[in-house]
Amino acid sequence: MMNARMTRRRMIGISAAAAGMVLLPPRGGAAAEAVTWQGEAMGAQASLIIHHPDRDKAERLVEATVAEVRRLERIFSLYREDSDLTLLNGQGFLVMPSPEMVDILRQSRAAWELTGGAFDPTVQPLWDLYRRHFSTPGASEAGPPSEAVAERVTRVGLDRIACSPDRIDLSVPGSALTLNGIAQGYVTDRVVDLLKAGGIERSMVDMGESRAIGSAPGNRPWRIGISDPLDKASILTVLDVEDRAVATSSPFGFCFDREGNFSHIIDPRSGATPQRHASVTVVAGQAALADALSTAFNLMDADAIAASVRMQAGVEAHVLSLRGEWTKFTAWDGRRL
Repeated sequence: MMNARMTRRRMIGISAAAAGMVLLPPRGGAAAEAVTWQGEAMGAQASLIIHHPDRDKAERLVEATVAEVRRLERIFSLYREDSDLTLLNGQGFLVMPSPEMVDILRQSRAAWELTGGAFDPTVQPLWDLYRRHFSTPGASEAGPPSEAVAERVTRVGLDRIACSPDRIDLSVPGSALTLNGIAQGYVTDRVVDLLKAGGIERSMVDMGESRAIGSAPGNRPWRIGISDPLDKASILTVLDVEDRAVATSSPFGFCFDREGNFSHIIDPRSGATPQRHASVTVVAGQAALADALSTAFNLMDADAIAASVRMQAGVEAHVLSLRGEWTKFTAWDGRRL
């Protein structure tokens, strides 16, 4: 039985994550001394490891990173009453939106097109429906009525949002956005840009999703362990990454119901919560893209995942089946066991 209180998001850091990844010491020994930070970003556990010969400069970069994360939270957070996203959802429009809001919606649209609509941040009305249903005492274990689900689906569709540097409009009454499937990756990418501008050539950044800058100490790859979604203490496979982002999503990360039949990964096209795969890990150049695709691929079959991966150079997907079998998809051959 799944724990409905298990965290929805995941972290890479010194300790294991609920859904899926662990930063391991590089091969050949422990990492060199570094400036590290652990905290919270966008509602997720976050960590930062900076290798720099000037410790004072490294600490100043950590302070700048935390300030940037807090600034972006005031734009993207679904739970802050003063965020731009909360204002947009509440009034249905946003005048003179921040450049970051316009940019994240542009990247969301690209992921929406790449996945045939499987990634869609306008899924929030369906999330609210499931949350309210299962938080009601005596709620049916069969889930919300099919008619209610169908009605909420009519509010979903990223193609019906008007977005420009001057204004964003949610044209469908009752529609709303959640950026939880991409914002952590987006924030991670912004932090990477900040650190690179500060001269950092070697770092592991995790602001809810992770991205490596350069190689680990000793010119070795950073090693990321992918955990069993049902047993976070068990590492199923290890990925070596350099200058790449990694994101993992699993339907077992959070479920609305105690029996685990209704996952947080909701198909925006049907309103259903299918469990096609045990987990999906995506490696990409950008954390925002890896974040969005790891969610969407959980809703797609093998052929659809292969087709999407072939359309995006530098992307690979590691899919764990419900039977415990791994399949790797790459942009070069589409599918490789």
